[in-house]
Amino acid sequence: MLFNSIAFLLFFPIVCVLYFAIPVARVGARNMLLLVASYYFYMNWEPAYALLLMTSTVVTYLAALGISFYQEKSKKKLFLISSLVLNLSILFLFKYYNFLSENVEWMLQRSGLSMDLPEFSLLLPVGISFYTFQALGYSIDVYRGTTPVERNFATYALFVSFFPQLVAGPIERSNNLLPQFKQQHRFDYEGVMAGIRLMVWGYFMKLVLADRCGVYVDAIFNNVDMHNGGSYWLASLLFPFQIYGDFAGYSLIAIGVARVLGFRLMENFRRPYFACSIGEFWHRWHISLSTWFKDYVYIPLGGNRVGHLRQYVNLLVTFVVSGIWHGANWTFFCWGCLHGVLLCIEKAIGIGKQQYTGIRKFCHWLVTFILVCVAWILFRANHLHDAMAVITGLFCKIGVPDISFAMFTDLCLAALAIGILLLKELSEEFHWNLKVAESRYWLVRHSYIVVMTAMILLLGVLGGDQFIYFQF
Repeated sequence: MLFNSIAFLLFFPIVCVLYFAIPVARVGARNMLLLVASYYFYMNWEPAYALLLMTSTVVTYLAALGISFYQEKSKKKLFLISSLVLNLSILFLFKYYNFLSENVEWMLQRSGLSMDLPEFSLLLPVGISFYTFQALGYSIDVYRGTTPVERNFATYALFVSFFPQLVAGPIERSNNLLPQFKQQHRFDYEGVMAGIRLMVWGYFMKLVLADRCGVYVDAIFNNVDMHNGGSYWLASLLFPFQIYGDFAGYSLIAIGVARVLGFRLMENFRRPYFACSIGEFWHRWHISLSTWFKDYVYIPLGGNRVGHLRQYVNLLVTFVVSGIWHGANWTFFCWGCLHGVLLCIEKAIGIGKQQYTGIRKFCHWLVTFILVCVAWILFRANHLHDAMAVITGLFCKIGVPDISFAMFTDLCLAALAIGILLLKELSEEFHWNLKVAESRYWLVRHSYIVVMTAMILLLGVLGGDQFIYFQF
């Protein structure tokens, strides 16, 4: 069930009415309603894959119980390793097995050998990378002793499957979300309206910004050989806004939906394109994932507690794994490698250790934005060949962008959406007093919702396009 579908716009109000109709003191009944609703939400894609969600839930739940039961560190570690191996094995089978087998066969053929490895025609379960990492984070936290074990299975199952952030994050931490399922959430009108305002802005980012940009971006990147450098330039400048609008839009809708119900999810984006270094970019972009990799991959590898050379290796490993997490494609591997290398260079020359102002800050921002945009080409391209064709074509196939009459309207609306986004984020970044959505005046706050809704209906792409990060 997509957030931008009629089905969800019917589903969510029904869940809200039923949730608040249950007495506040009956926390268990409310959680059971949300658990059933979450599985119904997930099963709208492929009912059978709810078994995978339940399997991950059961495995990590039992592993955490085992970790808490035994005092010996060796037995605790055995339960943790079992949880990691079982969950990552499922993720590997569905997401990476065919990719690995194809590359093994190719390497064998290049060596003069021949071997046909079995292939599986398996549909990638929606959100498997997100809920797997969330569940594994809980197992690791219990092992470390930073999170108490949750003995109520229904409560823990809801933590793993909570529908607002189930399929594309934010990847929540157990010490933030689990305690909220034990609290009594009363109907709060201001909280509900705050959640709706977040949802409306998220829908604007998805339907108007991302999907309008996507019309042109998809036309170019899905037919790279048919276009020129001018088209590559325009598509490469639009894609950063497409993916930002798409993913940040989803996150805002998820946070808003949870807020309506009384839950607070973590912030996932913080104006990433205002970053003045790659390191700062990753403190602003997909925060729940970047902090997950920092806490559960980078720090266990040694983090900053080791020598400089080892720190660089740790950074590279972390970002290579991050790239692979996004998908079984060499484009994602190279995208992760590029960000890892750039971070190592920044660390070596000391970028990011001081505050910049004036023209120097502008130059750092411009270089960072250009590097991020180049990296996004690798991320968006269907194949490495296409990515290299676009990057070289930016300078070798100079020409006027290919823009049909039908696409011209989409580009104008995309430009309008980008302008609105920049105005909003500039006001937040530089603390201008333009907080219309959070105005102290009741009429202004509610007019914002009405105006934004009208813009979405008039200017948005209402075809129900899937969110980009659902494929991860």
